[in-house]
Amino acid sequence: MKKLIIFSVFTFISAYSFAQKDVAAKAILSKVSEKYKQYDLVKTDFDFTLDNQQAHIKETRNGTLVAKSKANKFKVTIYSQGSASKPETEQEIISDGKTQWTYLKKDNEVQVNNVDNSGGGINPAQIFTIYEHGYKYIYNGDVKIGGKTYQEIDLTPEEEKSFFKVRLEIDKTTKQIHSALIFDKNGNRYTYTLRDFLPNIQIPDNTFTFDPKMHKGVEVVDLR
Repeated sequence: MKKLIIFSVFTFISAYSFAQKDVAAKAILSKVSEKYKQYDLVKTDFDFTLDNQQAHIKETRNGTLVAKSKANKFKVTIYSQGSASKPETEQEIISDGKTQWTYLKKDNEVQVNNVDNSGGGINPAQIFTIYEHGYKYIYNGDVKIGGKTYQEIDLTPEEEKSFFKVRLEIDKTTKQIHSALIFDKNGNRYTYTLRDFLPNIQIPDNTFTFDPKMHKGVEVVDLR
């Protein structure tokens, strides 16, 4: 994974259409947000694809996200390519809300940073309620994927970010996010497709910290 977005009458019609779609998008997203806020913790397995057609790059990985959105804590685990039957960790990104650790297994190195709350990137802990602050949104209509109907919504950031759009596909029946496609300014497209969803499972709180003692010989690079 790469280290790891006409005039006159026509103007009036276009603006009016956008406003109508915006209202529809907000109604859909509010239902999604309302559902996720019922949970203290969520765990989901996902497929991750990095696609850059200009650079002829297309890579796919599997991963797991565990998130406590109210506490701004998360752990993202990315597995090595071709390790679906017996997952082998390639990278971990862990945050306790104050400190963030990025562990690269191949290099046996962990980078330590303060959590960036500037909003310049996408916080995995807040992915299910991302639209609530700093985004415009528009409902594109319903799409069919694999026999299911999804509601497609595009989010565009109101302030400068490394990406310019996020496209969400939301299950019309369950009101759960099925996938998120992030368009960044370097031509990369990052797709996260959720494969399952487990709310309120019991996990130890030290899941959201990195203990160097558990990784023999790991090099700690403190960037704070």
